Amino acid sequence: MPTVAQAKVGVWGLGVFLALASPAAAQSQRERQMMADIRMLQEQTQQLQQQVVSAVEQLTATLKAINSRIDEQAGTTRKSFADQKLAVDQFGSDLRVVRERIDENNVRITSLAQEVEALRLAIPQFPQTSAPVDPGALVAPGTSPDVAAPAQPPAVLAPGMSPQRLFNTALDDFTAGQWALCIDGFGTYLRNFSRTDQGDDAQWYIGECYQQDGKFTEAVDAYNRVISNFPKGDRVPDAYYKRGMALSAMGQTDRARESFETLMKTYPDHDMARMAKQQVDRLNRGKPRG
Repeated sequence: MPTVAQAKVGVWGLGVFLALASPAAAQSQRERQMMADIRMLQEQTQQLQQQVVSAVEQLTATLKAINSRIDEQAGTTRKSFADQKLAVDQFGSDLRVVRERIDENNVRITSLAQEVEALRLAIPQFPQTSAPVDPGALVAPGTSPDVAAPAQPPAVLAPGMSPQRLFNTALDDFTAGQWALCIDGFGTYLRNFSRTDQGDDAQWYIGECYQQDGKFTEAVDAYNRVISNFPKGDRVPDAYYKRGMALSAMGQTDRARESFETLMKTYPDHDMARMAKQQVDRLNRGKPRG
């Protein structure tokens, strides 16, 4: 039978064993808790990853849908713009065609009006007489005229001579340097068709013929007629300029400068105004200093 001392030793050993076993058991429990926590965190992480993946997939699908709608709207907008541009271009083309047809009709109307005017002038106008003329009353050639000869009817254009043909014939004479024929042709045009759109051109070419022929005084007079008789014609700026050139050639620098300056003031945006400025500068450089 164990003794008291042995019993004490046994109790002490058991206490030591229990003391040593208790921390090990506690550590094992903490490890198991940590492992459980880690597994829980892993599961939560996996769930979060799945949620993120799902959210990314939904976001990607949404972005694709938005991009698809944007592309569709952009395509619709481009098509709408293209249709509008096509409609505008078509309208512009139609408008140009209408304008061209209007211009053609205006040209035809002007041409017909000129032809009618030419036919009217080609019909001789005979004076009305109350009694027949006695042929015996006419003076024979070579005898003393006791009775005045009857007045001759005014000269008229040849039948079929249209205004445009007359103008082109005179223009051909100008190109060929036939100054006298050119002046006569355009003079005939003005006497018969001064109310046409080319009336100012005919008068201007008369001035050009005189200037090319060195007859500057007559040229100045012709250019003055362009300015006074055709104030709304498109040849007026040219007439101011060429009048200034003719006056400059005649040594009348003050009058030439005045003509150039009038052109610059009246038609500041015209090409001839810039040329007139150059001529004024030239005249100013040549002006003697006081």
